[in-house]
Amino acid sequence: MTAQVAQASNPAGTTAIWVRDRLDGLWCDEDFADWYPRGGRPGLSPAQLATVCVLQFLLGLSDRQAAEAVRCRIDFKYAMVMELDDPGFHHSVLGDFRDRLTEDGRADRLLDLALARLKEAGLVRERTTQRTDSTHVLAAVRDLTRLELVTESVRAALEEVAGISPQLLDELVDEGWGLGTVNRSV
Repeated sequence: MTAQVAQASNPAGTTAIWVRDRLDGLWCDEDFADWYPRGGRPGLSPAQLATVCVLQFLLGLSDRQAAEAVRCRIDFKYAMVMELDDPGFHHSVLGDFRDRLTEDGRADRLLDLALARLKEAGLVRERTTQRTDSTHVLAAVRDLTRLELVTESVRAALEEVAGISPQLLDELVDEGWGLGTVNRSV
């Protein structure tokens, strides 16, 4: 049902639909088997989380925005092979997933696997050299995570001040205050 609705509501396609249509099967949960303990309650699909991270990077989304897109956007549900009524997940799951990615050379293994599968799919030419050094990627992810932590800290502090003494914000906040853009050079 999700596929039918996504195709009907987005006939020209979106980035998320393109990712699913062309990169479906880039990862599978078995690729992440050694990242998670065997026991315990079932969690989210690591292959789906990897897909969300790719979409998050491609679309320049924060963790909150990516989690909201999974919850609300049909094309994201399609890309992640989710049912229309799936409630998604809390944004902190993405940070936890990236933390696991930074351990024990996992990012390099995942990128090597993705590159091999992209070659198999004919999306990367065989005779070219591909960079699989993930150091620059991990640094960008780390910077994005720190930026989100700072942003959330400021937001929480401002909400607390607004609840206690809203008049303190009168001089600080004007009409254009919330319309500024964040520099995303990561």
